[in-house]
Amino acid sequence: MVLYGYRFSSCSWRVRAALHLKRIPFEERQVDIVKNLSHLTEEYKLINPAQKVPTLIIDGETLVESMAILQYLEDTRPQPSLTPAKPLPKARMREICEIIVSGIQPLQNIGLRQLFASEEKYLQNGRDVCERGLQTLETLLKKTAGTYCVGDKITMADLCLVPQMFNATNRFKVKADKYLIVTKLYRKLLEEEVFQVTHPKNLSPK
Repeated sequence: MVLYGYRFSSCSWRVRAALHLKRIPFEERQVDIVKNLSHLTEEYKLINPAQKVPTLIIDGETLVESMAILQYLEDTRPQPSLTPAKPLPKARMREICEIIVSGIQPLQNIGLRQLFASEEKYLQNGRDVCERGLQTLETLLKKTAGTYCVGDKITMADLCLVPQMFNATNRFKVKADKYLIVTKLYRKLLEEEVFQVTHPKNLSPK
């Protein structure tokens, strides 16, 4: 298995964490989407036509888009499961995932930087997007949170929450303490072995 990713990419981190939880051996090859822009090379375009990260080579196939990859891993390597068994908790998990992967992450993506007149305007937009999303998450998590985002088991929702909170608090300097449930979960999850091992600060840039 080969994961093409960028260590600070929240999408890549989701997949990296899932592979670790499911004990799937893999090699991660760094694709620098910030400085070297190696995702824009013709070589990488042959691997991923969208020229984004992550890309996972698995079972002789090439998969793109983090949530599609997570679902494939869940379908083909179901243990340990990353989705609740019952329909309602499963739907709640997907609500949380969608708020993050559709409602926050694309609207503050580093690829949007060029659309803003200055770095500060880009960062302010990112802060605003994160704040709106975190407020929504705080409300949703009042219904679902246990030890983790949905009950007492790590799910895809947690794999989405941790990278997004890391970006919000580090790249965009969001003061997240006012989101009490979100912050409590984030701090708890950062202590989990899976997020320690897969944390971007613990990965080589190459």
